Amino acid sequence: MKAHDGMYIGGAWRPAAGAGTIAVVNPANEQVIAHVPAGTAEDVDAAVRAARAAFPAWAATPPAERAARLAALRDVLAARQDEIAETITEELGAPEQFARQVQAGLPVLVTGSYAELVASYPFEEKLGNSTVLLEPVGVVGAITPWNYPLHQIVAKVAPALAAGCTVVLKPAEDTPLTAQLFAEAVDEAGLPAGVFNLVTGLGPVAGQALAEHEGVDLVSFTGSTAVGRRIGAIAGAAVKRVALELGGKSANVILPSADLAKAVEVGLANALSNSGQRCSALTRVLVHRDQYDEAVAHAARAVAKYTPGGRIGPLVNAKQLERVRGYIAKGVEEGARIVVGGAEAPLDQGYYVSPTIFADVTPEMTIAQEEIFGPVVVFLRYEDEDDALRIANATVYGLAGAVWAGDEAEAVAFARRMEAGQVDINGGRFNPLAPFGGYKQSGVGRELGPHGLAEFLQTKALQF
Repeated sequence: MKAHDGMYIGGAWRPAAGAGTIAVVNPANEQVIAHVPAGTAEDVDAAVRAARAAFPAWAATPPAERAARLAALRDVLAARQDEIAETITEELGAPEQFARQVQAGLPVLVTGSYAELVASYPFEEKLGNSTVLLEPVGVVGAITPWNYPLHQIVAKVAPALAAGCTVVLKPAEDTPLTAQLFAEAVDEAGLPAGVFNLVTGLGPVAGQALAEHEGVDLVSFTGSTAVGRRIGAIAGAAVKRVALELGGKSANVILPSADLAKAVEVGLANALSNSGQRCSALTRVLVHRDQYDEAVAHAARAVAKYTPGGRIGPLVNAKQLERVRGYIAKGVEEGARIVVGGAEAPLDQGYYVSPTIFADVTPEMTIAQEEIFGPVVVFLRYEDEDDALRIANATVYGLAGAVWAGDEAEAVAFARRMEAGQVDINGGRFNPLAPFGGYKQSGVGRELGPHGLAEFLQTKALQF
């Protein structure tokens, strides 16, 4: 696609307030592929004003009509799926098949789910002598990350629009071209001017301006816990609603009765998907001490099919590459053993890291506690089920997890004791209607399905 040199505000592409630009780099070959405008507080203000002006009419639009607009958006995203996938491959480095099926395909599914949901959602209910109304919260400031550039946009914008809110989006600076494609799709789908607005820019400038803007009623942010903490503080000072989807250090717990080989292989596929750049990645594998050596050996064999430049794409940028290499070095320094992989560059160009498996990892090690956001998986031993639960819950995060057991009831009983917002049982499939979000420092609020829609609604009671 050809990059736009302006912002999408009030239903049209208009020039940016300043002259600054952001270079978009293909992480597979380190070449600059485009430049987009670096938005300022002035751009954000114009976008918020457009969203404010569009809010009353959009909030008053019947849910069936909002559903029709979302269905039209879904259809445009589906029709442009190949172009979207190619763009995501260029600016994120996602392998082509993964880009098409997941990066471009999943948002079509999610947008469609909200088109269906809003048509039948109970925006009113009777409680005793009261009628309770669920009304749109207002203008939403959405700040999205680069790892799933379209899915993360849709997971915020689709429910916000379904609820009757208007939106200003500030996408990640690494993947702004996908956001521009989404703005084109919104325009093509015929959404009213100002209902959706796009400002590209840097987090500390445009993101900060959006989070602080007095015309924004709710800030929905996905990204690091450190930045989420700052946005939460800004919003708290203004008594403003927030939805924060933050980091994770998810445990893949393999109980002794499980199919060990399957649990290891499916867990690895999860952890290495998107080059490990997933907040919900199952990066800690917990195995009983009697099965530990067998599990590690199986993982070493299974990881061979994940070749850099093939099934494993690059990391998003040079900074991320150095971060992941730093964690690998830290693991070695603290006494963990590299089974396969390591920090050495596997290819001559591109921000690639070989899939890396660590054994002899103990729960207090840095690589067992902190989110690495790369293709690095750590294997931990446990003594018994209570020990496994203690290790699984012993991080500041609580986003996701998985449990494997020969008996489903055994796995469910363990999962009920885990401090995590979403747990897969014996390889349970992704459900676009299930609430996604975390316990503890993994965030505030939920995305997807009816729980995701509820984030963008506020409650009014009428007494009779």
